[in-house]
Amino acid sequence: MTEKTKMINPKSHDSMFKWLIAAFTKEFFQHYFPEIKIGEYTFFDKEFIRKYDALKESLKGDLFLMMEVCIDGELREIVIQIEHKSERKDVAERVFEYSCYAWLLKKKPVWSMVIYTDDAIWRKPVPSRFWFAYNRIKGKQFCHFDVIKIKEEKSGNLIRKHSLLCKLLALKADDREADPEKLIIAIYEAAAAMKDELTDEQLLLVDRWVSLYKKIPTRRIDEIRKEIKMDFVETTITEHVFNQGKIEGETKGKAEGKAEGKAEGKVEGKVEGQLELLQKLYQEGILTAKQLKSKTEPLHHKIRQLTA
Repeated sequence: MTEKTKMINPKSHDSMFKWLIAAFTKEFFQHYFPEIKIGEYTFFDKEFIRKYDALKESLKGDLFLMMEVCIDGELREIVIQIEHKSERKDVAERVFEYSCYAWLLKKKPVWSMVIYTDDAIWRKPVPSRFWFAYNRIKGKQFCHFDVIKIKEEKSGNLIRKHSLLCKLLALKADDREADPEKLIIAIYEAAAAMKDELTDEQLLLVDRWVSLYKKIPTRRIDEIRKEIKMDFVETTITEHVFNQGKIEGETKGKAEGKAEGKAEGKVEGKVEGQLELLQKLYQEGILTAKQLKSKTEPLHHKIRQLTA
């Protein structure tokens, strides 16, 4: 299978868009809902999945947040439900069902939205409401939600915006009148200029996003990264994995070490925590199989030494 015809793993695609919104949450709302003022926010995806474990597999690309939104002139805390779809499909009933679960969990008003990232140019929109109730005075009662279709925007317009999120979206928007190489150059130039204000995770996202949605050969991507001095991102990947693995591993290691009553338990727990994180990053498409192998082999060797 050639590079041009290679299909994108749906799980990687879902993870990428979930990661994009989580990494650039404010920019996402500023772009799609510029008239709405937002305040503080927190994600509660894990809490939602723990509560409704039976829905875990169907929630891979969904996000749930508690967010302050300006309503009637004041900031009010509400639930934000964001569903991602990589194909054109009527999900009105599903959106309503999950909004009910979200309301039951948080007992707060729910603002639902669906973001479609399929490559088709739609001739007609998908439903954006669900009929859920009726009474004799008001008649039919509908649950309404916002629909965002990435392909409705022009890549050329998005790439000219200051927002790095918009520049990244340009690779998934309507690029029929755009040069795919110029899009990537513009993304890397913007990221390089902003590198001091971007987090390691945001820089890592830029690199993985371009790798997944590029329409030019990998060899040319590597050349562009070196020309714009974006090749430092590979170091960022290693540092990010190490730092996050160290934090999660130490937490696990302390718990296991306390239970076993010895220092070896702490060390082993820390290493296992790093292995779990690396495996998670691989499953989400953040690390390649080659990167996973190179980073896990020394850790497996360390565990064998500790348990010998």
